[in-house]
Amino acid sequence: MVITSEMVKQLRDKTGAGMMDCKKALDEANGNMDLAIEVLRKKGAATAAKRADKTANEGIIVAKISNDAKRGIIVEVNCETDFVARGNDFVEFANSVAHIAFEKSPANVAALLALSHPSGKTVADALNDLVGKIGERTEIKRFSIISSPNGIVESYVHMGSKLGVLVELGAEFNPVNKTLARDIAMQVAAMNPNVVARENVGKEVVEKEIEIYRQQAKNEGKPDHIADKIAQGRLEKYYQEVVLLEQSFIKDAGKAIRELLNAGITIKQFIRYQLGESAN
Repeated sequence: MVITSEMVKQLRDKTGAGMMDCKKALDEANGNMDLAIEVLRKKGAATAAKRADKTANEGIIVAKISNDAKRGIIVEVNCETDFVARGNDFVEFANSVAHIAFEKSPANVAALLALSHPSGKTVADALNDLVGKIGERTEIKRFSIISSPNGIVESYVHMGSKLGVLVELGAEFNPVNKTLARDIAMQVAAMNPNVVARENVGKEVVEKEIEIYRQQAKNEGKPDHIADKIAQGRLEKYYQEVVLLEQSFIKDAGKAIRELLNAGITIKQFIRYQLGESAN
């Protein structure tokens, strides 16, 4: 019996197994859909469908930087348990995904899933194969790429691979600046700023914070003109918490991050991934 692509698609939709596995199962079952499903179940290749309703909040974050520090990528790949996340099969797959995305620069996760994998299959099929092998729901949640033709990119992934950061500096590529970039990436990981500079804080956010601080002061019995001064003072403390350039350096609390930057060096952007958080 001739096995059509539509039959393969139907079997994949029913089982979540890889395309090649579905084709082989249909060949073995001579086109009988129910028998093909049984074949896949016996091989464990239909596990993906069974795990579709499970929650994948564990996993790892992988970062990769080019040798010239001009490009960097950060990827989050999820599974159900920390035990699986630490296994070689899962780690190798996550690293392969980071490498493919780094080399091909796909537009989104859907485009990444359609790319070729070193296994000879697509990334999507390799993912389904992994699910069949480890028996847990697994997904590529997100990735981000920074290219910096006139600057440098550096990364930091915290121990356990549950938190990672990419940072772009407007700076020359040299060992000193590379170390600086890594220190700033560590700062972002530890202190979780919202923005690089206070100019990046939205006007509505500032107005809301001032109103909250003003009302707090009034609730404390302060007159309006004093409440306004108190609100401005508390706004400065807010900036020191959420603005990267104004945070105290984690390695030297006596210095603000902006004081680490030599003339001409700027922080252009940062991307922070924490395992399991909602994707932007």
